[in-house]
Amino acid sequence: MKSTQFNTEVLVFDDIIFEQISYVEKSLAGKEFENCIFRKCDLSKSVLANNIFIDCRFEACNLSMSKLNGSSMQNIKFFDCKILGVDFSQCKDFLFEVYFDNSVLDYAVFMGKKMTKTQFIKSSLKEVNFIQADLSTSQFDQTDLSGAVFNETNLSGVDFRSAYNYSIDPQLNTIKKARFSSDGLAGLLTRYQIIIG
Repeated sequence: MKSTQFNTEVLVFDDIIFEQISYVEKSLAGKEFENCIFRKCDLSKSVLANNIFIDCRFEACNLSMSKLNGSSMQNIKFFDCKILGVDFSQCKDFLFEVYFDNSVLDYAVFMGKKMTKTQFIKSSLKEVNFIQADLSTSQFDQTDLSGAVFNETNLSGVDFRSAYNYSIDPQLNTIKKARFSSDGLAGLLTRYQIIIG
Protein backbone atom coordinates (compact mmCIF):
# COMPACT_ATOMS: atom_id res chain seq x y z
CA MET A 1 0.00 0.00 0.00
CA LYS A 2 1.42 3.39 -1.00
CA SER A 3 0.83 6.72 0.62
CA THR A 4 1.86 10.25 -0.34
CA GLN A 5 0.88 11.76 3.00
CA PHE A 6 0.89 10.91 6.69
CA ASN A 7 -2.44 10.33 8.40
CA THR A 8 -1.56 11.89 11.73
CA GLU A 9 -4.59 10.33 13.41
CA VAL A 10 -3.26 6.81 12.83
CA LEU A 11 -0.94 5.44 15.54
CA VAL A 12 0.33 2.26 13.87
CA PHE A 13 1.56 1.97 10.28
CA ASP A 14 2.35 -1.48 8.89
CA ASP A 15 3.66 -2.43 5.42
CA ILE A 16 3.17 1.04 3.93
CA ILE A 17 5.36 2.81 1.37
CA PHE A 18 5.56 6.54 2.05
CA GLU A 19 6.69 8.23 -1.14
CA GLN A 20 7.79 11.82 -1.86
CA ILE A 21 6.33 13.24 1.32
CA SER A 22 7.57 16.64 2.45
CA TYR A 23 7.20 16.97 6.21
CA VAL A 24 9.80 19.62 7.00
CA GLU A 25 9.80 21.08 10.53
CA LYS A 26 6.63 19.22 11.49
CA SER A 27 5.87 16.76 14.26
CA LEU A 28 5.22 13.08 13.67
CA ALA A 29 5.68 11.74 17.18
CA GLY A 30 4.38 8.79 19.17
CA LYS A 31 3.75 6.53 16.16
CA GLU A 32 4.76 2.97 15.30
CA PHE A 33 6.10 2.03 11.87
CA GLU A 34 6.72 -1.62 11.03
CA ASN A 35 7.97 -2.95 7.68
CA CYS A 36 7.50 0.49 6.14
CA ILE A 37 9.50 2.10 3.34
CA PHE A 38 10.15 5.83 3.25
CA ARG A 39 11.14 6.80 -0.30
CA LYS A 40 12.30 10.30 -1.34
CA CYS A 41 10.74 11.87 1.76
CA ASP A 42 11.94 15.15 3.25
CA LEU A 43 11.75 14.86 7.03
CA SER A 44 14.44 17.43 7.75
CA LYS A 45 14.07 19.25 11.06
CA SER A 46 11.02 17.12 11.84
CA VAL A 47 10.16 15.94 15.34
CA LEU A 48 10.15 12.14 15.17
CA ALA A 49 10.30 11.68 18.93
CA ASN A 50 8.99 8.63 20.80
CA ASN A 51 8.33 6.68 17.61
CA ILE A 52 8.92 2.96 17.15
CA PHE A 53 10.59 2.00 13.87
CA ILE A 54 10.87 -1.75 13.22
CA ASP A 55 12.31 -3.32 10.03
CA CYS A 56 11.96 -0.08 8.05
CA ARG A 57 13.91 1.29 5.08
CA PHE A 58 14.68 4.91 4.24
CA GLU A 59 15.58 5.42 0.58
CA ALA A 60 16.87 8.77 -0.76
CA CYS A 61 15.35 10.61 2.21
CA ASN A 62 16.45 13.77 3.97
CA LEU A 63 16.36 13.43 7.76
CA SER A 64 18.88 16.17 8.48
CA MET A 65 18.49 17.75 11.92
CA SER A 66 15.43 15.62 12.70
CA LYS A 67 14.74 14.86 16.37
CA LEU A 68 14.64 11.19 17.39
CA ASN A 69 14.39 11.64 21.17
CA GLY A 70 13.03 8.50 22.80
CA SER A 71 12.53 6.71 19.49
CA SER A 72 13.23 3.02 18.98
CA MET A 73 15.17 1.98 15.87
CA GLN A 74 15.16 -1.78 15.37
CA ASN A 75 16.78 -3.06 12.16
CA ILE A 76 16.54 0.23 10.27
CA LYS A 77 18.32 0.63 6.92
CA PHE A 78 19.25 3.92 5.28
CA PHE A 79 20.14 4.06 1.57
CA ASP A 80 21.24 7.25 -0.23
CA CYS A 81 20.02 9.43 2.64
CA LYS A 82 21.05 12.81 4.08
CA ILE A 83 21.16 12.50 7.87
CA LEU A 84 23.18 15.57 8.85
CA GLY A 85 23.44 16.42 12.54
CA VAL A 86 21.05 13.74 13.81
CA ASP A 87 21.58 12.76 17.45
CA PHE A 88 21.11 8.98 17.51
CA SER A 89 22.30 8.92 21.13
CA GLN A 90 18.79 10.09 22.06
CA CYS A 91 17.25 6.88 20.66
CA LYS A 92 16.33 4.03 22.97
CA ASP A 93 19.13 1.53 23.51
CA PHE A 94 16.91 -1.57 23.47
CA LEU A 95 17.45 -3.51 20.20
CA PHE A 96 19.04 -0.44 18.56
CA GLU A 97 20.22 -1.58 15.10
CA VAL A 98 20.95 0.61 12.08
CA TYR A 99 22.62 0.20 8.67
CA PHE A 100 23.88 2.96 6.39
CA ASP A 101 24.68 2.72 2.67
CA ASN A 102 25.82 5.65 0.52
CA SER A 103 24.52 8.15 3.07
CA VAL A 104 25.76 11.44 4.50
CA LEU A 105 25.83 11.43 8.31
CA ASP A 106 28.16 14.38 8.89
CA TYR A 107 27.91 15.82 12.43
CA ALA A 108 25.72 12.95 13.64
CA VAL A 109 26.02 11.76 17.25
CA PHE A 110 26.27 8.13 18.38
CA MET A 111 27.69 8.92 21.81
CA GLY A 112 27.37 5.99 24.22
CA LYS A 113 25.41 3.81 21.78
CA LYS A 114 25.86 0.05 21.72
CA MET A 115 25.89 -0.69 18.00
CA THR A 116 27.93 -3.80 17.43
CA LYS A 117 28.15 -5.19 13.88
CA THR A 118 26.90 -1.90 12.38
CA GLN A 119 27.72 -1.42 8.71
CA PHE A 120 28.64 1.97 7.29
CA ILE A 121 29.02 1.52 3.53
CA LYS A 122 30.33 4.22 1.15
CA SER A 123 29.13 6.92 3.53
CA SER A 124 30.35 10.29 4.81
CA LEU A 125 30.85 10.43 8.59
CA LYS A 126 32.66 13.74 8.94
CA GLU A 127 32.84 15.11 12.49
CA VAL A 128 30.65 12.27 13.82
CA ASN A 129 30.71 11.74 17.59
CA PHE A 130 31.44 8.12 18.57
CA ILE A 131 32.56 8.90 22.15
CA GLN A 132 31.99 5.91 24.51
CA ALA A 133 30.14 3.99 21.78
CA ASP A 134 30.47 0.22 21.38
CA LEU A 135 31.21 -0.34 17.69
CA SER A 136 32.82 -3.76 18.10
CA THR A 137 32.88 -5.90 14.94
CA SER A 138 31.38 -3.06 12.89
CA GLN A 139 32.48 -2.23 9.36
CA PHE A 140 33.49 1.09 7.83
CA ASP A 141 33.62 0.29 4.11
CA GLN A 142 34.89 3.09 1.84
CA THR A 143 33.76 5.57 4.47
CA ASP A 144 35.11 9.09 5.11
CA LEU A 145 35.83 9.60 8.81
CA SER A 146 37.35 13.11 8.64
CA GLY A 147 37.20 14.65 12.09
CA ALA A 148 35.18 11.76 13.55
CA VAL A 149 35.74 11.60 17.31
CA PHE A 150 36.68 8.28 18.92
CA ASN A 151 37.28 8.48 22.67
CA GLU A 152 36.72 5.58 25.09
CA THR A 153 35.19 3.84 22.07
CA ASN A 154 35.13 0.05 21.75
CA LEU A 155 36.56 -0.64 18.30
CA SER A 156 37.41 -4.29 18.90
CA GLY A 157 37.31 -6.24 15.66
CA VAL A 158 36.18 -3.22 13.61
CA ASP A 159 37.10 -3.32 9.91
CA PHE A 160 38.69 -0.01 8.89
CA ARG A 161 40.61 -1.43 5.90
CA SER A 162 38.87 0.70 3.26
CA ALA A 163 37.93 3.64 5.54
CA TYR A 164 39.92 6.85 5.20
CA ASN A 165 40.74 10.17 6.90
CA TYR A 166 40.34 8.75 10.40
CA SER A 167 42.38 9.66 13.46
CA ILE A 168 42.19 7.14 16.30
CA ASP A 169 44.26 7.24 19.47
CA PRO A 170 45.04 3.62 20.46
CA GLN A 171 45.63 4.73 24.05
CA LEU A 172 42.15 6.21 24.42
CA ASN A 173 40.20 3.48 22.61
CA THR A 174 39.95 -0.31 22.57
CA ILE A 175 41.24 -1.48 19.18
CA LYS A 176 42.02 -5.14 19.84
CA LYS A 177 41.77 -7.17 16.61
CA ALA A 178 40.59 -4.11 14.65
CA ARG A 179 41.65 -4.32 11.00
CA PHE A 180 43.49 -1.51 9.21
CA SER A 181 45.14 -1.24 5.82
CA SER A 182 48.83 -0.35 5.76
CA ASP A 183 47.83 2.93 4.06
CA GLY A 184 45.65 3.85 7.02
CA LEU A 185 48.17 3.26 9.80
CA ALA A 186 49.06 6.97 9.86
CA GLY A 187 45.59 7.57 11.32
CA LEU A 188 46.68 5.69 14.45
CA LEU A 189 49.80 7.79 14.96
CA THR A 190 48.38 11.32 14.84
CA ARG A 191 49.00 12.00 18.53
CA TYR A 192 52.71 11.42 18.08
CA GLN A 193 53.01 14.23 15.50
CA ILE A 194 55.37 12.16 13.38
CA ILE A 195 55.74 12.53 9.63
CA ILE A 196 55.30 9.44 7.51
CA GLY A 197 56.54 9.16 3.92
